Amino acid sequence: MKPVIALVGLPNVGKSTLFNRLTRTRDALVADMPGLTRDRNYGEGKIGPHPYIVVDTGGLGDMAKGIDGLMMDQAMVAIEEADVVLFLVDGRAGLSAGDKTIAGRLRRTGKPLMLVVNKAEGRDVDLITSEFYELAYAHTVVISAAHGEGVSDMVSEVFDNMLHIETDEEEEEDGTPRSIKVAISGRPNVGKSTLVNRILKEDRVLAFDRPGTTRDSIRIPFRHGKQDYILIDTAGMRRRSRVSEMVEKFSSIKALQAISEADVAILVIDAHAGGISEQDTKILGYVLESGKALVIAINKWDGMDEYDQQRVKDELQRRLAFIDFAEIHFISALKGRGVNALFKAVARAYHSAQMALSTPQLTRILVEAVAAHSPPAVHQRRIKLRYAHQGGHRPPRIVIHGNQTESVPDSYVRYLEKTFRKALKLEGTPIKIEFRTSDNPYKGRKNVLSDRQQDKRKRYKRFLGRRDKKH
Repeated sequence: MKPVIALVGLPNVGKSTLFNRLTRTRDALVADMPGLTRDRNYGEGKIGPHPYIVVDTGGLGDMAKGIDGLMMDQAMVAIEEADVVLFLVDGRAGLSAGDKTIAGRLRRTGKPLMLVVNKAEGRDVDLITSEFYELAYAHTVVISAAHGEGVSDMVSEVFDNMLHIETDEEEEEDGTPRSIKVAISGRPNVGKSTLVNRILKEDRVLAFDRPGTTRDSIRIPFRHGKQDYILIDTAGMRRRSRVSEMVEKFSSIKALQAISEADVAILVIDAHAGGISEQDTKILGYVLESGKALVIAINKWDGMDEYDQQRVKDELQRRLAFIDFAEIHFISALKGRGVNALFKAVARAYHSAQMALSTPQLTRILVEAVAAHSPPAVHQRRIKLRYAHQGGHRPPRIVIHGNQTESVPDSYVRYLEKTFRKALKLEGTPIKIEFRTSDNPYKGRKNVLSDRQQDKRKRYKRFLGRRDKKH
């Protein structure tokens, strides 16, 4: 198995910056303010022949109540499942009382520990490390995560002197099916993190009764049956006019990026909010523009009387008529009601988006659709749709060839979409239909007459002239 490396330390010591450096991504949100990371964030990296899993954690502090207490619980879970713990300290700020407290707490875990002195760019290494010798760590390195200085040597020392793991998993990983990425999206405080914890059957991410608890997009790999998944818990997206903090703006950008990266998006809507809000429809519009498979989860369905439930259903039917392909599930993430059915809908939506469609099958459906309801004539000329083939996956893209296809009205395009969806039994995924007009091979070419054809034309004109004089 791949070794797990956990990054721990006080807030704002550069854990997320090092995480991005080790994974060669920008998955972790980075800003010059403490307490930005709150959940455990997993990523994969590789140095030479050695793959590894790195875990970013929230800053450890003295507070054990509220969100700070939950953050500490998340960090301690990451330490428990880690093979090596990298304890980051700020080389510019020097040794603090908080560092000493964390160092003692980490020793009691019995895990292999490495002291990582960060933010050492342009400074004397011996001078920086001198005061940290008080912690008496056997393995101490000096790095600059922001500039990449010393990071490769740090990882090499982890594998050479602390793990002693021989990795031979490369051949086993070849040919394995790709992981399905599922983004949990929606407005703040609708129960996204609670839903993630219910799916994973553990308190994996922070779920707190306050909007804006989740700030980063947290990627969580797990296995369901024989299929690997990656759940992406995203930050709640508010209306742009209500977003004031720079961190929240970056969180919204991360959430949109997570939707673009995902294979299936689950839009979580709060049933107690009274239906679909304007922000919900904007998120739906972005999902559709991205061409992602979609499942809608109406959360907090428990505790509502029949009148309110029927009112919400009527509102959904009225506002969501434009996405009739998406399955709607009424769930309670807190109590687990309807969550299993929700996950089955995710699997159906993904397989529909991935479906391979043959050209004869698509052409047969097109011919039957045109025979049942032909496209309207344009300028007294009939639109001819000849054949169709698949142009791509995720979402299914159907390319239709014919004449005057640029004049096909939108209403007929919607008719074709519904016809293909019903015939192919596609659930939970949009369909993109493209038209290609066949070019006239003789367009712009003049027919050059031979001498014999020109003589024949002249004789015919003389004949018409004599006939007109007689009449």
